[in-house]
Amino acid sequence: MNKAIYIFRLICSLAFILSSFHTEGQEILNSKPTHNDSLSIKPNLLESAPIIIDSDTLFYIKNSPGDYPAILRAVDINTRLGGFKENYNKLLDSFSIVPLNNYVELKLNNNVLMIITASDASFEDMTLKELSQLRLDKIQAGFSRATDLSTKEWIKRIALFFLSLLILYGIIKLINLFFNKMNLRMMKIEKKFLSGRGHLLKYFIPGNSKNIFVFLVSVLRLISIAIVLFIGAPFLFSFFPLSQNLVEKFYQYIEEPVIYVFNGIINFIPSLFFIIVIASTARYVARVVRAITIDVELGKLKINNFHKDWARPTGKLLSLFVYALALVLIFPYLPGSGSSAFQGVSIFIGAIISFGSTSAIANIIAGVVITYMRPFQIGDRVKIDNIIGDVIDKTILVTHLRTTKNEDVTIPNANILTGNIINYSSHETGSIILHTTITLGYDVSWKKANALLLEAANRTPFLMKDPSPFVLQTSLDDFYVAYELNAHTKEYKKIPVIYSDIHKHILDIFDEAGVEILSPGYIAARDGSLTTIPSQIKKNSKGQISKLVDHLTGRNQPIIKKNNQNPFNDKKT
Repeated sequence: MNKAIYIFRLICSLAFILSSFHTEGQEILNSKPTHNDSLSIKPNLLESAPIIIDSDTLFYIKNSPGDYPAILRAVDINTRLGGFKENYNKLLDSFSIVPLNNYVELKLNNNVLMIITASDASFEDMTLKELSQLRLDKIQAGFSRATDLSTKEWIKRIALFFLSLLILYGIIKLINLFFNKMNLRMMKIEKKFLSGRGHLLKYFIPGNSKNIFVFLVSVLRLISIAIVLFIGAPFLFSFFPLSQNLVEKFYQYIEEPVIYVFNGIINFIPSLFFIIVIASTARYVARVVRAITIDVELGKLKINNFHKDWARPTGKLLSLFVYALALVLIFPYLPGSGSSAFQGVSIFIGAIISFGSTSAIANIIAGVVITYMRPFQIGDRVKIDNIIGDVIDKTILVTHLRTTKNEDVTIPNANILTGNIINYSSHETGSIILHTTITLGYDVSWKKANALLLEAANRTPFLMKDPSPFVLQTSLDDFYVAYELNAHTKEYKKIPVIYSDIHKHILDIFDEAGVEILSPGYIAARDGSLTTIPSQIKKNSKGQISKLVDHLTGRNQPIIKKNNQNPFNDKKT
């Protein structure tokens, strides 16, 4: 509104100047030249233009023919005065005269209002100092008259102040009434957020609040009232000249960020369109990939040389690639993506991820490689890092095993890739071979040893009869022969129990046959007993060496009573 009034005043001033120039031009054309000194100029030959503030002519500026036109100079000065007058404040602003070389500057604070030259002083038949002070006084008086209000104007502005205050009060009352009704509605909603567990919002609610919705509505009401007061309260004082400029500056401070944000939103709309299109396309492609993955995993869609268990990880990798590509395409359209701050934060986050996720990246790559190697599947009995257990879960980072002792073990995929993997439940072989080794002396015939071991295998449950068990002589050492019993089984999850049964039956069979299962360490510790077979050991079955040891150590001597005389103590003896 102020700008419109200012433009209207400028047009009126320009029209007045043009009419004055036209009138004086006609007078110059109609006047007859007279003889005068060569250094002087006739007054009726000077061009003049008025300086105006609010339709009030303060003074005229003049120029001789051939100099810079007075009308153009007046337009420039009037424009300056009109602009500075709009923000003029008697208490804050000050006028000054700044003399320079051959001219003087009239200033309002640090802003130049106009320049007065020596020619202007000669035209007015004054000194430069006198003319400068005279025109500054007229300008200052014009500014003061423009800001001075009449009694009627004061009454009008005070009335507008109270009317605005009443409207502001009514708006606040309407806000309170609206939110009170909303509180009544919210109180009827069940407090499911407060009664349930695991809801983070309840920790931010004051202890006396009965409902989370009432609390949020109360916060929203306070925010609304604060915004209305923040915007409306300064407007009340805009009707008074002393505070008008301050209010305008306050709104300018608010206007600049609001306009900046609004223009940013408007300029972001085309980029937002591209972002929506790219994100929607990426989401659609990811859904198609997921649908194909499910069909391949269920066997509805078959791809040559592509295993079903590859479907899910391959789908995740493709979806990740699609979303990563979409993010790369979206990044240039994000607000502030080209700023140095945004780029610095991106580089910092990238550096943190690079330095802090070396092992994680290694595990991810190992997880991808293991997925396509297919060394084991969910539910397989495997041996990894000397840990035997069933595979219960596979992720991109780790593999989870459950041991035979019902222990859950987590193994990083990088360790699995660099170690050995034994899969006991491979579906391609159908069965696995269990084996155990015993050592027998050279006095036992290998035929008898083989027969006894095979009999132990036949008695053991869960061992297959076809293919039949077999025995291997694995070594001929200095003191014994090593025999290895091998037998097939499909019950790979009962391996510990089967091994235990094999060992028990071997002990029973060899005990029944009277064959000792010895080792060099056991032979070195022999005390002369006739046998180590449990069923053949009797109470007094001792060998000659054992009896000699007992005699030398006195273990076989009778207990001597105290009243018996020791023959070795007899002096005669």
